[in-house]
Amino acid sequence: MTTQDIDRTLGFTITSRHARGRVARLGPVLDAILAAHAYPLAIERLLGEALVLTALLGALLKDSAGQMTLQAQTEAGIVDLLVCDYKDGELRGYVRHDAERMAEGPAEPSLFALFGKGYLAITFDQAATGERYQGIVPLEGGSLADAAQSYFAQSEQIPSLVRIAVGRDAHGFKAGGLLLQHLPEGEDGRERLHTRLDHPEWEHVAILGSTLGPDELLDRDLPLETIVWRLFNEEEEVRLLGGPSLAKGCRCDLDHIRSVLAQFQEEERLAMVDEAGTIGVDCAFCSRVFPIAAHEIAEVP
Repeated sequence: MTTQDIDRTLGFTITSRHARGRVARLGPVLDAILAAHAYPLAIERLLGEALVLTALLGALLKDSAGQMTLQAQTEAGIVDLLVCDYKDGELRGYVRHDAERMAEGPAEPSLFALFGKGYLAITFDQAATGERYQGIVPLEGGSLADAAQSYFAQSEQIPSLVRIAVGRDAHGFKAGGLLLQHLPEGEDGRERLHTRLDHPEWEHVAILGSTLGPDELLDRDLPLETIVWRLFNEEEEVRLLGGPSLAKGCRCDLDHIRSVLAQFQEEERLAMVDEAGTIGVDCAFCSRVFPIAAHEIAEVP
């Protein structure tokens, strides 16, 4: 019986080409996140793409306590807000959209049809240092992968290639992705590579990466290591870096919810209390409502 290679990431570097990469594939984790919502198929596919992109970017964090957040907001789009985040291998995400407009639109809407004029924001929070970095770019192109490439080109000035595929089989939803980047630092005495988007080293790597097809990304029985080998087996050296396993993670914490509610003025909290004497707090990520008894909320000094 073949062991499926699913719900994990794998990092690698191609030293001679000054490139790094990461591949990811989601299965049960994606199913678990989508199961909390009753999204139409087009929104499920969109969230699947966003979660793969979040896994690829989040796994770049060296600080295990750090967090990466991907957020897309729009003006007059069918989708009003998309939010995904990653922390220590745990993924979560949700989409807020206009169900009526979605039902009236095409079965496979374009990125522009879903978002209209919008932007993509990617935020890295480093827990160890307390530093936060955020880049924002227009939400342009035919897919979230295109938008991510624009993010790296505009905000990071790092040549990048992003490939994402989402599908469904007898086991459920599945999604896979590839992120390739030219390393921003050159060797001593070399130019900084991010100043040359047409550098021949990067052109070579990008051409090879572009040959990766959706079927390979989505094949649960194809090890991620094999994908890397198929793409770059003729290179002098490819170093595999490993990567975290992925899991669904909604960090709903009653103590945290109580502490947030405690920051409201007493009259504001009283206005939230229902007839049963509780305050219902919704979690958009897991579609759960947490009833908090009003008398359990302590004042924040």
